[in-house]
Formats: sequence, C-alpha cells, structure tokens
Amino acid sequence: MSTYCLSCTAPLSNPEFKGASDTYCKYCSDAKGKLKSRDEVKQGIVEWFKTWHPAASDKTLSARAEHFMKAMPAWAEKK
Repeated sequence: MSTYCLSCTAPLSNPEFKGASDTYCKYCSDAKGKLKSRDEVKQGIVEWFKTWHPAASDKTLSARAEHFMKAMPAWAEKK
C-alpha cells in the first residue's frame, strides 16, 4: 500500500481521502478503485488549487495542474 495517492499526493492514511484503492485516493479513483481519466483528475486538482488561489483564473490553474501532474507517478509517463 502506498502512503499517498500516486495521482495527487493525498495522504491515504487519512480516512478523509481513503477510497477503494490502496494506490489512489477517493477523489482520483472510482468506487472500484480504478484511476479516473486524466481530465477528471486534472479538473479535481484545479478545484483543489482554487482553495489556495481563489483569484487565479481557470486557465492559470489548469496549467499549474498540468505541471503538477507531470511529477506524479500516475501521470508521469502519460500524455
């Protein structure tokens, strides 16, 4: 079991984030634990970033999310 989501870094030891997967959090995976699509996860990360930077544009946050995802094991090799 991973200690953090390999898609977004959410701590899997925290029940708030734990889902059906031992690899991905409940926000990055579906009810069966399968990783959601890149676009679905990216939109979730954009929404997460909005909590930190509410005045930033969606375009800016989308670019930041894309950059962030490149560093995550779930997305590093996918384009």
